[in-house]
Amino acid sequence: MRAATLEELSAEAGLPAPNPRGFTTFAEFQTMFQAVYDVTRIRPENLMRLVREIVDDAAADGVVWVQPHFDPNLYPSFGPAEHVLEMALAEGHAAAARHGIGFGLTLGAMRHLGPDWAVSMAHFAGRYVDAGVRALGLTGDEVAFPPEPFAEAFAIAREAGLTAAPHAGELSGPDSVRAAVEVLGATRIAHGVQAVHDPELLAMLAERKVTLDVCLTSNDLLGVAPLAQHPLPRLLEAGVGCSLGADDPTMFGVGLLDEYRLARTELGLSDHQLASLARTSIDTSDAPPALVAAATARIGEWLAVEDSRAR
Repeated sequence: MRAATLEELSAEAGLPAPNPRGFTTFAEFQTMFQAVYDVTRIRPENLMRLVREIVDDAAADGVVWVQPHFDPNLYPSFGPAEHVLEMALAEGHAAAARHGIGFGLTLGAMRHLGPDWAVSMAHFAGRYVDAGVRALGLTGDEVAFPPEPFAEAFAIAREAGLTAAPHAGELSGPDSVRAAVEVLGATRIAHGVQAVHDPELLAMLAERKVTLDVCLTSNDLLGVAPLAQHPLPRLLEAGVGCSLGADDPTMFGVGLLDEYRLARTELGLSDHQLASLARTSIDTSDAPPALVAAATARIGEWLAVEDSRAR
């Protein structure tokens, strides 16, 4: 959510606008996230505005495929979950069409609600594969709720044609990433950076072509990995496919383009490495093949221009 939108929607509701960056720990982050999220629940128009602005801001950063995490069950006052999901999909598709880009959703199962809830989410998500739901995620405290109990939910999701894309290896260690791959069948993992501490796991990720969606600023501000020592270069050296993500721009104050700039200026990644990140992000996304082909061609064109300038 844009800072200006947060202030405006809070004022309309007669609420003080929370400081979305007023956190120092993951627990404080979750509390602040809840306060920001609450303003989207006041009326459906607030949620639809959020969807539109997510797409608009992503497009402004050069994004061609937008796929946020979402749980329609969090908006019971707006009607049945089916209705809320269909509203969000319609708004997202319309906003993306205006920019000539694509849109889908990852339905996130929250760990603290338990495996049975995740199973119901997997069945629900599978009903909307053809409407724009592309993946099943797993969010929340991975230390308190490890991946293994959620195996059935992800088997259902994979059978329905959804990508298995859980969070893992952010606040917990390499074993969380290993279980996400071996037990949940993950082909894309949100964060996953703790895998850097296990060479055998890195080799497995590279061999199985599992993508880690890396978020530099989020990792820095939540104490996962200081930016100056971020493991992204080591992950790439190990042959692990990585993409860059802004995680939550509301809370961390950066968009996707900012993350690419940080990768260049703070981590010293070359044009070829940046192009590889971009290519991996789209190649291993849930975007339609035609969109993937067009985007990868443009990445190649950009790199050719940069190479010619360097000569």
